[in-house]
Amino acid sequence: MTNVYEQVDANKWKSATVVAIFAMVTALSVYFISMGLAVYLGDTGEIGGVGMMGVALIISGLTSFTGYWFSDKIVLGISGAKPADRKKDFIFYTVAENMSLAAQVPMPKLYVINDTATNAFATGRDPQHAVICATTGILSKLNRTELEGVIAHEMSHVQNYDIRLMSVVSVLVGMVVLLGDMFMRATWWGSRSRGDRDDKGSGAIFIVIGLIFAILSPIVAQLIQLSISRRRELLADASAVKLTRQPEGLLNALVKISADHEPLEAANKATAHLYIINPLKNRHDAIGWFAGMFNTHPSIEERVKQLREMM
Repeated sequence: MTNVYEQVDANKWKSATVVAIFAMVTALSVYFISMGLAVYLGDTGEIGGVGMMGVALIISGLTSFTGYWFSDKIVLGISGAKPADRKKDFIFYTVAENMSLAAQVPMPKLYVINDTATNAFATGRDPQHAVICATTGILSKLNRTELEGVIAHEMSHVQNYDIRLMSVVSVLVGMVVLLGDMFMRATWWGSRSRGDRDDKGSGAIFIVIGLIFAILSPIVAQLIQLSISRRRELLADASAVKLTRQPEGLLNALVKISADHEPLEAANKATAHLYIINPLKNRHDAIGWFAGMFNTHPSIEERVKQLREMM
């Protein structure tokens, strides 16, 4: 048996390690791609590389900031969610109130999706603007203890600032992808008017290394982004048990939700990572460690194993 505090600390440490690796990979990728692109376009100085980096950061930052700042409105609009009614959804309200007190965060706004599929998600840029949304299916099919586990999981995402973290990660991934795309387009369509004299020495080295990073780093960055997402899901599971003190509640809820093969009609690939379990159940995911690298969520088996260790 693993103490719940030990499990939370272990997940935080692993999550921090993955984030640190991601930061190093991103820094190296951005440097070599921007410098290689600057050299290719005829500017061998540091200023050219910094300029390319700045353009990519501004573009990816603006798009990601818009999504981050209006994340709750965007996701709720896409999902067709409606504000929950305290009388009609009394258990949902009281469970959320209890969990917000336990987590010591403001009471989030509650929304409901009229769908018999069983799922839930949290969004919002910070605890003061948080939203928890549940389907009518999950509210009707889970008992109170199981629903407490689900709401505690979503409340933990709010408490741990996971939306903010993933927004920052998205900005950095977007910058790497954009720089890589700029470099590949330049080498494919462009020509080096002044570049012939840079083919020797450090200029050529920067171009070669930059090209390698432009090809590989966007893939690596996105894989690490998915790994961060999976680690934060495991952290939210452990944090939920810290709030409820009942690992069997979330464990039974995850088993029930995963056994429900009805896809959530309102979900899509852009919002799937927000839900407690991947809502796109109409497709069959490949099995194996390699396929698991492309998933936004850990496997149910891994999550259940972690929860059983805390019982």
